[in-house]
Amino acid sequence: MKLFSLVVLAAALASSGVGLAQTAASPSSPPAAQPQSAAPAIQGGETASQATVSAADLADDEPLTTIRKRVDEVNVIFTVTDRHGHFINNLSEKDIAVRDDNKPPREVVSFSRQTNLPLRVGLLIDASNSIRDRFRFEQEAAAQFLEQTVRPNSDLAFVIGFDTTPEVTADLTADTDALSRGVRMLRPGGGTAMFDAIYYACRDKLMKAPQNGPVRRAVVLVSDGNDNQSRVTRDEAVEMAQRAEVIIYTISTNNTATKGRGDRVLQYMADSTGGRAFFPLKLEDVSTALSRIQDELRSQYAISYKPADFNADGRFRTIQIVAENSKNLKVRARRGYYAPKE
Repeated sequence: MKLFSLVVLAAALASSGVGLAQTAASPSSPPAAQPQSAAPAIQGGETASQATVSAADLADDEPLTTIRKRVDEVNVIFTVTDRHGHFINNLSEKDIAVRDDNKPPREVVSFSRQTNLPLRVGLLIDASNSIRDRFRFEQEAAAQFLEQTVRPNSDLAFVIGFDTTPEVTADLTADTDALSRGVRMLRPGGGTAMFDAIYYACRDKLMKAPQNGPVRRAVVLVSDGNDNQSRVTRDEAVEMAQRAEVIIYTISTNNTATKGRGDRVLQYMADSTGGRAFFPLKLEDVSTALSRIQDELRSQYAISYKPADFNADGRFRTIQIVAENSKNLKVRARRGYYAPKE
């Protein structure tokens, strides 16, 4: 969601000859507080853009005229696959139907296929005792994923290992060597605070990541999905991802044929944010899952629209996107967003 404020300083412009200067959009700053049991109300994914004149160019006693106008716009990244999981990359706007709070949008602002958006990726690796058996192989696969995915001139990534607390071993960077070192320095041990790690990655890293335009924010989570140490809940972690407009991809470290409670948690987090959950049974399947995520990050669509009957009341609004002319196509997108509060 974007909120735009236009501040026009009209007094004395004609006589002074001062023009309007456009400043760049910048993300709103989230609070610095650490995760806690009740997630704070944060308006994630919002930006403020201002056209303004420096007040220093005007006399202190000159009157100011302020005109404010809010333009509400929702941006959604989504993926379309066929029944075999192959990406469909040739759809147009007329092939897609959008419902915002069960109503068609008032206006579709833009629709495009996105293959080169800059990435902001957080790799979150479970370093608790519960995944010790497969840890070394998953480290190597994750390091390879970052080396193949992060482009030096446009993408940024970071690495967080978590057991009882999240630990940043490689901060936001395009340096794949530094990212690989961050992955390989992780050592297993301790409990599992997975929800805290997701909450922290979305709020304190991805929402604050530098950007000069549209970016794609994603978390790649490697874990068994079992949490026993977090201060925030599963739903609070998912809510923070939705506010920050982060897609969560999950790779389960459970190598049994039966999906347990942790696997269901991983599926829920991926489904809620428009991502995808992978459940590899063999070690080599972990590399395949990471390769699929890499392909998906470059094979998506972006749509921007203005909702009908929109109110800035902080309420959660649902999003539904379907392929209109084919029941055989599956669309994956985040399930909704939180309207900002005025």
